[in-house]
Amino acid sequence: MATTNPVQFIQQVRAEVSKVVWPTRREVLLTTVMVFVMAALTAVFFAVVDILIRFGLEGILGMFG
Repeated sequence: MATTNPVQFIQQVRAEVSKVVWPTRREVLLTTVMVFVMAALTAVFFAVVDILIRFGLEGILGMFG
């Protein structure tokens, strides 16, 4: 494996970073909002599933108790 000196390494890093396509402010905002929306929908889904399981178990246990 070839070794490079620190100056060449920094130059290579700067060259690679200049190739990165950074997202716009609007893209960041939209993806952030979508993450929060999906997290909220997931939380609601699991809350409903939890409630249904609880009622089901209470019903089953109520028959035997």
